Parts: sequence; C-alpha cells; structure tokens
Amino acid sequence: MSRLRGTLPAGAMILPVLALAASLVVPAWAAADQPASAPTSLAPYFEPTSAAPKAPDADGFLQRWLLLEPIDKPNRTNIVFTNSYVRQALTTSYFPGQFTALPRDGEKVTVAGKPLQWHALDSRLFDVKLFNFAFSLGKPTYGVIFWAVTVVDSPREMKNVRLAVGSNSASMWWLNGKEAAGLYDDRRMVMDDVVSAPLTLHKGRNILRGAVINGPGLSDFCVRFIDEDGRPIRDLAVSTR
Repeated sequence: MSRLRGTLPAGAMILPVLALAASLVVPAWAAADQPASAPTSLAPYFEPTSAAPKAPDADGFLQRWLLLEPIDKPNRTNIVFTNSYVRQALTTSYFPGQFTALPRDGEKVTVAGKPLQWHALDSRLFDVKLFNFAFSLGKPTYGVIFWAVTVVDSPREMKNVRLAVGSNSASMWWLNGKEAAGLYDDRRMVMDDVVSAPLTLHKGRNILRGAVINGPGLSDFCVRFIDEDGRPIRDLAVSTR
C-alpha cells in the first residue's frame, strides 16, 4: 500500500542520538558547523551504488543519487527562504557545468576556493538524508546548499507525468534542463508536498537535478514521478551514469 501524503515509513524518524542532538543546537556561525567527531560510515542511511540500474522503491521514490558535498551558504534562520531569495541562491552559478554536466562519482569541483566531491549513493530509505550525508563526511550541516543529480531511464515516452517532491528546507528541481518544481519558505519534508505541472519523460535517458538550501536544522528530500491519476511510476531504471 502506498504511503499517505505527509506520513513517513516506520523508523524513518529514528536518528542517532548524536545526530539528533546536533540538529537541535545552532552552532556558532563564526566557527562553522563542523562536527567534532563524525562517523566513518554513511550507514545506516546510505550504501554505495552498484553497476546495475536501480528501480524506484515500491512507492516510486528515487533512491539513487549523485550528491555533492555541501556548499557553504550561511543563514541563521530558514525564514529568509522566500521565493525570490531561494531562486537567486539556487540559480547562481557556483561551479562549471552546474546545470548541464552529468558529474561522476569521486569527481571534484571547486566552489569559493574549496574542493567539493560528488558521491554516488543509494539511500536506504525513501528519503535522502542530506544532514546525515554531510555529518557522516565531517562536512558542514547548517547554512548550506546541497546539489543532487540522477539519471532516470524510461522504457517509453511518458507524457503528462508529474514530479512530486518534498524537501527540508527549500529546494528547486530541473528535468532535462528545464525547471520543474520549486519549494519555498521554511518547510519540513512532506512527501508529495509540491507536485509539478505535467511533464514528459523521454524514452531513454532523462536527467533530474535538484538543489536544497537549509539554514539550521535537519535537511532531506524525497522525489518520485506520478502518473495522471497520482499513482507512482515504478518501471524506471535509475543510475548515475
């Protein structure tokens, strides 16, 4: 049975005590949000991708992503995430090929003099835990922008599909280079929080990219395609190449 909008699967809200504690305290911004002792593993939230394409989960959520280590974008509060602010922040060019290139696992880009690496990962949950991704790598978790890219291979042309997105906090999403959805203001991650206008998935390769901006607090997102009747589309092959 598909999950109802606004509900989370059992166990999705369980966080390690350390990560939860970190999420409840806003750090001194001058010191940046750098965990004193980060885990050495991305488990239990992520695992390395395999060579074979990955189908969406039973509810259609895309779990395979290329994630870029967070870009510093200091914000003391999420209240500032108005439409105009988010649009300006997430359409700014931070690195070459940001809106056109398909990154590779392990590839590095330089943003404001800092090298950041792309990681090809499968989320073990229906949502992608960006806070835990950054925390596990010892990277900043507050006042940041995350970039995510994935390749969706469709067995046929699919018209009038919609992109359904939830994110914490604000985000923007592009399909095949065209803006598809925007989520603005201070918000928690709710599945299918924003549903795009009708889109077309081309037969074969489609590139989906998104950017999530967050101030203090947790950050994550969930994405799936749904058909004209709101049913999840499952016969897709998701990869990072």
